Amino acid sequence: GLDHTYGDDVHILAEPFTLGLLAELGHPDTKQPRFNDILETLYRSLLQRMISHEFPRQQVERETNMIQTTPKGVFHGQIVDPESRAVTVNVARAGTIPSHLCQNVLHQVIEASRVRQDHVIMERTTDETGAVTGAALHGSKIGGDIDGAHLIFPDPMGATGSSLSRVIDHYKSEVEGTPAAVLTAHLIVTPEFVRNMQKNHPGVRIWALRLDRGQSPDEVLALRPGEDSRESGLNEIDYIVPGAG
Repeated sequence: GLDHTYGDDVHILAEPFTLGLLAELGHPDTKQPRFNDILETLYRSLLQRMISHEFPRQQVERETNMIQTTPKGVFHGQIVDPESRAVTVNVARAGTIPSHLCQNVLHQVIEASRVRQDHVIMERTTDETGAVTGAALHGSKIGGDIDGAHLIFPDPMGATGSSLSRVIDHYKSEVEGTPAAVLTAHLIVTPEFVRNMQKNHPGVRIWALRLDRGQSPDEVLALRPGEDSRESGLNEIDYIVPGAG
């Protein structure tokens, strides 16, 4: 992934395959249904990498079709532990499709009864100029505790971090149990998002396809990401630059 100084809890994949698709996703000429097709490909790729890295593993021996011709037709290797527990949170502002995709990907490797999707309805709050001032939570449908679960927040654009920070606070204060890990999954994040997450929720593990810091001075862009506090990816009303619009 991208070489940076944000620490081991930040994973920015920066892979040519997904970067090319992400550039197409944000292009003004990209419309439906192509938009959702790209979105699904991007999130499946990101989630597969994240789950493989973050979830517990199990050593298995599995027969293949070759067992009919040789006793050596047995696969030995590590898989995602199917008894892992996961909760994916649909933040109903921008994360509805990504959370649904996350649930589907998890179902492919984890027992169905061990996967849950929650729903939280919220939105950014802004001032008269359109700048973000915080986040308002209007309601939620949470299906139980989170004890021992990998708690996942798929949210395409990690801009200021205000919305996601508010949702994580809600889970910490209102939902019973201690998760095994808190994971966030994004197409794009900014330096401001990373800094705010690390300040407000130390230990949260951030996964993203791309880091956008297009508002940084040229001399900062010449440095490794995370080395200079002037690094920025937000304009005056907190939209990501270059972003995806």
